[in-house]
Amino acid sequence: MTTNLPLSGIQARTAPMRVLHSAVYRGPHLFSHTPMIRIRLDLGELEAWPSDRLPGLADALLSMLPGLQEHGCSYGTPGGFIRRLREGTWLGHVAEHVALELQTRAGSRVTRGKTRSVRGRPGTYNVLYAYREEAAGLMAGRIALQLLDSLLPPELRGVQGLEELYDSDPMDGGDVKAGLDALARVVGRRALGPTTRSLVQEAERRGIPVMRLDDFSLVQLGHGKQQQRLRASITGRTSSIAVEVAGDKDLTKSLLADAGLPVPRGAVVRSAEAAVQEAERIGYPVVTKPLDGNHGRGVSLDLDNPDAVRQGFEHASRHGRNVIVEQQYRGYDHRILVIGGEVRAVAQRVPAHVVGDGLRNITALIDEVNRDPRRGGGHENMLTRIEVDDHVLGLLAKAGMTLESVPAEGACVALRDTANLSTGGTAIDRTDDIHPDNACIARRAALTVGLDVAGIDFMAPDIRRSVRETGGGIVEVNAAPGFRMHLEPFEGWARDIARPVIDMLFPRGATGRIPILAITGTNGKSTTTRIVAHILRQSGLTVGMTSTSGIWVNDDKVSDADASGPRSARMVLRDPTVEAAVLETARGGILREGLGFDECDIGAVLNVQADHLGLKEVDTLEDLAAVKSVVVESVRREGCSVLNADDPLTLAMERHAGGRIAFFSMRGGGAMPDALRAHIDAGGLAVVNEDGPDGGDIVVHDDRRRLPLMSAAEIPATLGGLAAFNIQNALAAVAMTYAQGVSPPVIRTALQTFSSSFAQSPGRLNVHDAHGFRVIMDYAHNPAGLMALCDLVAKLRPRYGRLIGMISTPGDRRDDDMREMGRIAAGAFDVVVLRERPDGRGRPPGEVMQLLADGVLGTGFPEEHLHRVLDEREAAALCLNLARPGDLVVLTPTSVEEVWAQVLAFKPATVPALAQELA
Repeated sequence: MTTNLPLSGIQARTAPMRVLHSAVYRGPHLFSHTPMIRIRLDLGELEAWPSDRLPGLADALLSMLPGLQEHGCSYGTPGGFIRRLREGTWLGHVAEHVALELQTRAGSRVTRGKTRSVRGRPGTYNVLYAYREEAAGLMAGRIALQLLDSLLPPELRGVQGLEELYDSDPMDGGDVKAGLDALARVVGRRALGPTTRSLVQEAERRGIPVMRLDDFSLVQLGHGKQQQRLRASITGRTSSIAVEVAGDKDLTKSLLADAGLPVPRGAVVRSAEAAVQEAERIGYPVVTKPLDGNHGRGVSLDLDNPDAVRQGFEHASRHGRNVIVEQQYRGYDHRILVIGGEVRAVAQRVPAHVVGDGLRNITALIDEVNRDPRRGGGHENMLTRIEVDDHVLGLLAKAGMTLESVPAEGACVALRDTANLSTGGTAIDRTDDIHPDNACIARRAALTVGLDVAGIDFMAPDIRRSVRETGGGIVEVNAAPGFRMHLEPFEGWARDIARPVIDMLFPRGATGRIPILAITGTNGKSTTTRIVAHILRQSGLTVGMTSTSGIWVNDDKVSDADASGPRSARMVLRDPTVEAAVLETARGGILREGLGFDECDIGAVLNVQADHLGLKEVDTLEDLAAVKSVVVESVRREGCSVLNADDPLTLAMERHAGGRIAFFSMRGGGAMPDALRAHIDAGGLAVVNEDGPDGGDIVVHDDRRRLPLMSAAEIPATLGGLAAFNIQNALAAVAMTYAQGVSPPVIRTALQTFSSSFAQSPGRLNVHDAHGFRVIMDYAHNPAGLMALCDLVAKLRPRYGRLIGMISTPGDRRDDDMREMGRIAAGAFDVVVLRERPDGRGRPPGEVMQLLADGVLGTGFPEEHLHRVLDEREAAALCLNLARPGDLVVLTPTSVEEVWAQVLAFKPATVPALAQELA
């Protein structure tokens, strides 16, 4: 790195640091398996100013964010990143580490990141860093760049494009503390609380997939039919009746008493005088509390006279009209946690209090307690800050004190009657101390109410002795008990209470996963996806499928939009009926936000061919292969990656693909390549098409066994073995389903019933013969796809008169690709009809057709046989009206459903004026 240069040497600049765009990756992506935020950052002239040329930068960052000292960076040890800063590194890399540290400081710890230069664009970087809460991650990126910008010399400041990350300024014009506070608030709003977080972490440790379903704490563990849901400690198995019972304290007490369990005597009242009468009946001291309250709200203890009872009633009635007056047990307040009918943790709860030092007043002592980093607002921290309110003031007044009082050294001053953590209380672990009788009482209470997870509030003078001897018993039974007092008690051992909950929901060995089979490639994805889904359905599974034509669960169409992206994948994985997911996985979704799943059982890459090049920085076939490879790189260790052995780019993915490798190839038998032969000889899995009549034979090779499956011609979708591309799609589907464990007889039967009908495979080699001529409709939208279709057309030529083709391609393809489409069409058809809409994608009207026409006419194709029609529907009508008996019409539409309906409704007698003129 260079040495420091004097800042006076900086020239006025014209290119400030600028955010070009950002992306949020929610699943495995091109750069990592970890969900990350990506910032495309143009450093401008700051490319010439690495960190070692900016004196004081490292020290300034450390003073603001001391935690950066712990970042190991490439050195792998604490202090590694600071070393890099002093040696010299570019500001994109610095922003990555600052964004990570900002999130960690705000309470959302993340550690993984990477920064890479963008090929062919000097000074431009992809800055990537992990996140837990999406909004917090984006805000951290903005603050990181603003913070760095504020530390630069004035001549180098002026970062632009920050709204790409977060649309408002969390730093309030440059105030770092304001930015940190804003980030902490976002984390506090979005982060899971201690209970839910502990359950999610245990599920993740077990390899159970986690999906957050809302902005709060509703979480899905597992996929499809294997899923379980929870919100905090309420699980999908928690009885709603049990929750209602627990919410009615009087009913709960009645049920427990009927079960022979110790509960305090008392009654429900609706007036202060009735409360006094009940207190007189059962004897002082008494407790008053709302009938359906929680978290200790509205509870008053040690009421030993009528006036105190009246005040207690008024306090409780603010939270509900029905108030319980009951006998007060003497002893210590305990929370006994029962999970699945077993006692798993016990905590003694201590009410909020301060201990005097003889010097400071109560206000100062409360401030000292609240400085404990474990304390926070609400439930997001392990402890809650003590808040001063009327109840605290009243309790102090009862003791003859105020906030200005200075307690003697060692004097304990109670600030709350109740020992809830939510009001500033603390907990002492007593799990190992509980007497068996007390544990039995708590366990039976949970079972009596019917809760799978229950918090039993239990008063006992000594938890080590039976309350049947000492007095005491059950005060309340709580649904949705909080775990934080057991996870991180103020004193004593922390208890692993998330594990028994997850064990209850997912017995040992269960992962909550369903088979996920993901298919990508340039061509053939939709058909292969449908074949795989058809085979799995034949095996008896309920299949969720995503494809470019929609989302399906068996025969139910859930959505009819293009559903080949991650959002659609997640929709299928959330469906509680789905037993297997078959997911068409397109390039666009991977680039936009990554995969819609963390890992798959079977991943397949069918081919890598020229399409979408020049879009979203995918400029070469190698770039495209890297994107497609994300699917097989996400195959789990016990899974299988299925690769096309006939495609060099997919063949090369073997090095990075996960799980077992399976190949498929159209070159079986004597034409088999050496590499494929070696794979088979080594016992590898391969599915090949061997030479033979009518498209050859499909053969499975596995563990050095040769397993003939069927003739390709037996598959209706191959049109008697003529459609080579559908044979290839079938080979991939066989490899995937065989690797998934489907038996060969089931695979064979399913393939024998898979046709290219519109019902089974819309827009993919659909055939219609009702008008005296044959119509083939297929979504051949790129040169490789059209070439495969035209290969079939060439085989069919001897059977038909004229060949008429409607051709187009999306307007965002390269000019050369459009001309190539025209050249291919010219070699296959006698009459070519070019159309454009509805897929112009921003090009001026007519430009796509002109480029296609350049390719057609460049081959010497007769201009009088070339027709141009902007609108797809009109172009299809022209093709149909030009056809004579015995002709073959090939349509390649964008709107497949509309054009298919047009084909079915066509009446040859209806000849538009344009067709008459052309005829």
